[in-house]
Amino acid sequence: MPTPPGKTDAPLAGRRAQAARNDEVILEAARAVFLDDPKAPIAAVAERAGVGISALYRRYAGKEDLLRQLCHDGLRRYVAEAEAARAEPDDWAAFSGFLGRVVDADVHSLTVHLAGTFTPTEEMGRDAMRANELATALFDRARASGRLRPDVVVQDLGLVLESCAAIRVPDPDRTRQLRRRQLAVLLDGLTADGDAEPLPGPPPAAGEFDWRWRPRE
Repeated sequence: MPTPPGKTDAPLAGRRAQAARNDEVILEAARAVFLDDPKAPIAAVAERAGVGISALYRRYAGKEDLLRQLCHDGLRRYVAEAEAARAEPDDWAAFSGFLGRVVDADVHSLTVHLAGTFTPTEEMGRDAMRANELATALFDRARASGRLRPDVVVQDLGLVLESCAAIRVPDPDRTRQLRRRQLAVLLDGLTADGDAEPLPGPPPAAGEFDWRWRPRE
């Protein structure tokens, strides 16, 4: 008997929606588990997510795939925030607003904790290049505005974001408040001031931190 009009995709759509919800739950659980302990077994993710280990393996071939997905999602979020910032007409607002949203998204906790725990894909490499291009463009706009001190380089942004990501307390809302406070302090330090002492030591170089993405033995 023919399927009634309008009913064809309803069951499939329901299954897809449930699968998407399950995947979101798994990724949220994986983020919490691996930020707490990058060496935790994948079974700990299934337990926290409240799903069977077989359900997890249907989506991810193993722990490395799950770690790679987490970090790639974070990288895509970074790119998306940088893309959105380009539409802001005020150069300093584009720059500072971008940093604030990346801090709120907690992208760099993944970088600090999970770098070197998986082999990046070529697609991740391309997205990383795009992220660098966009961040550099926003940095150059901030420089052109006259707000940045002359001895700051674009590579300093990674250190700023990682220092904010290092702040973590049990209350998520308080964590966000403290990270935003730290970002404001650091942005003030990046701001041009004719009386400021020169920054100590040579600035971070392009690629200086790439070593940590090499898989660990």
